[in-house]
Amino acid sequence: MSTIERPVGAKRGEAMGLLAGPAKGPVPLDEVAVRLHPEDAVAIAKVPLLPRTVLAADDGEVRVGAMIPPGHKVALRAVAEGEPVRKYGQIIGFATRPIAPGAHVHSHNLAVGEGQLTLDYAFASERPPVAFVPEAERRTFLGFRRADGRVGTRNYVGILASVNCSSSATRAIADHFKRPGALAAYPNVDGVVPFPTKGGCGAHYGSSDLHLLQRTMAGIVDHPNVGAYVILSLGCEVNQPEDLIGSTSLGQGAAPTVLTIQQDGGFAETVKAGIAAVETLLPEANEATREPVPVSELVVALQCGGSDAWSGVTANPGLGLAADEVVRQGGTVVLSETTEVYGGEHLLTRRAKDRAVGEALVERIHWWERYTALFGASIDNNPAPGNKLGGLTTIYEKSLGAIAKAGNTPLNQVVGYGERVTERGFVHMDTPGYDPVAVTGQVAGGCNLVVFTTGRGSAFGFKPAPSLKLATNSELYRRQEPDMDVNCGQVLDGMPLEQLGQEIFEEMVAVASGKKTKSELAGVGEEEFNPWVIGAML
Repeated sequence: MSTIERPVGAKRGEAMGLLAGPAKGPVPLDEVAVRLHPEDAVAIAKVPLLPRTVLAADDGEVRVGAMIPPGHKVALRAVAEGEPVRKYGQIIGFATRPIAPGAHVHSHNLAVGEGQLTLDYAFASERPPVAFVPEAERRTFLGFRRADGRVGTRNYVGILASVNCSSSATRAIADHFKRPGALAAYPNVDGVVPFPTKGGCGAHYGSSDLHLLQRTMAGIVDHPNVGAYVILSLGCEVNQPEDLIGSTSLGQGAAPTVLTIQQDGGFAETVKAGIAAVETLLPEANEATREPVPVSELVVALQCGGSDAWSGVTANPGLGLAADEVVRQGGTVVLSETTEVYGGEHLLTRRAKDRAVGEALVERIHWWERYTALFGASIDNNPAPGNKLGGLTTIYEKSLGAIAKAGNTPLNQVVGYGERVTERGFVHMDTPGYDPVAVTGQVAGGCNLVVFTTGRGSAFGFKPAPSLKLATNSELYRRQEPDMDVNCGQVLDGMPLEQLGQEIFEEMVAVASGKKTKSELAGVGEEEFNPWVIGAML
């Protein structure tokens, strides 16, 4: 991505004061708006821009033609119908009508344009160097080292439902261990977490869709953040536990405990048996203790949801700098949501470690084009209504901001949904853009920490991986502070982006070492496990 210039100038309150009454003269653009690149035809309003306000930009004065809400775009120069509009120095869409300087640029005059965008993938042509931190100097965190060498940031006992029909039983068992004092004898266990599902049956036996579900289920319990687990089955489902175990990593080593409602006396008796099974597993899980491990053992899911126009200016590039530091320390960061890379994928293919990795990403882009067309849909149906209220207009604009989460290191691997991440550094996982489905795949692939940026607001959490939430603007942080871990809106008040990146990185290390995130303190994270369902439901 083109370098993002840090916004500078007055604080938001001071800028508000400038527009409280009739302007006495031109207002410096950088005091009330952010222009991200010299080639950009638009700037992002930091405060409401009132009609007739004159903005003094580097390339001339612009008179605002209509009230422009914070986060929305104001045109800095004329754009003819059909011409591209640039933000981040990249094309975010094409004018659907002539745009005058000072006009509000949004859905009424900007769209992706059918077939108008041409991207030069230039595979592996701009692979950036990485200044790795020497192993002896790498940062550490307190994690749970597992027998296979992987490291957990949490230590849960899991209860996995193989089918919807056994999901209520998983919740009933987990609820038993939420009673006060139920886990007092097990201080090293973070909790007992259920993994209910809405699937597991109604699928084609032997299908790739069923295999995807099994891979996801296996990845969520055969995970460094899960110290032990039990599987609950109904008995007659398509997703038979024997197949689940035999076709995945669950078949390696000791076979897990499986309880079956149809064979074990029905629902109530199976719940009793499940409680007893967990009580047997708790002492085993409690034997795990935190120990210093290098930050290279972090596998971080990079995620955004409820994005706004500031996502690509504050939180996402700040997270990108923190992600770069994780990679420099020898760790791994995982981008996902392929539908929110669309239109900006050329920035990633250029960073691919080789042509094969770049082509793997493009193949997934083409798959999504075919997949959405099959249902008469378009990838540009994303951004969502809330994104548009926050100032985002097209999927190209949203994607360019979302990609900033991935920082500036080489793209080393492209993996399928829920597939185990095997390369270190920056990795892309193919997922939908729907947050719980995307994070489910990332965690199933091995991510032991989630960092989630939001501009509109979110109460997202995800067990077994702790989820840090970054607010893109200070107003959101003040309004939803009990849910937000970091205020990235400080960048709009003058904090250097590098300082924000370091703050995010330090928070990652603290949370990996056991500090509770805001979502964990609120008890959020048991409703978000949501495997991707692609195939037909029979």
